[in-house]
Order: sequence, then structure tokens, then C-alpha cells
Amino acid sequence: GNMSVSASGQGGLLLRVDPDQTERLAGEPHARRFEMRGREMDGWLRVDAEGLETKRELERWVRLGISYAKSLPPKG
Repeated sequence: GNMSVSASGQGGLLLRVDPDQTERLAGEPHARRFEMRGREMDGWLRVDAEGLETKRELERWVRLGISYAKSLPPKG
């Protein structure tokens, strides 16, 4: 039940990460905080398609999103 990663309609990925890691991860190339209604969200990132050009790059981001989602309590 917890969202981990999604293909973005604007290209690239939207993924959920540990909120404490948001700032560090958003500083990586092609990654930034996800913005909703003008507000940047802790624990959410957008990764541009340019940062997902190789299988290794894509797998890394997907693994981060899945790992964090698995750490959350199950939804009832």
C-alpha cells in the first residue's frame, strides 16, 4: 500500500524517500524536491529523465523509493 516510485507525466520519476534524506538526495544531478501547489515536499523527489538514462541509474532511484516504502507501516 505505500507509494514508492511512479513514472511522471512530465517525464522522469516521482519517488518517495526518507524525509531526512530529502536535502542530500535533491542535491544530486537531475534530482530535486517534488513541488505540489507551489510547496516543496520533504520526502518526495522528482528525478529528470536525464538522470535515468542507464539501467544502473534507474535501478538506484527505484531501489531508494522501494526501500523507504518498505520501512513504513502497512496501510490498513
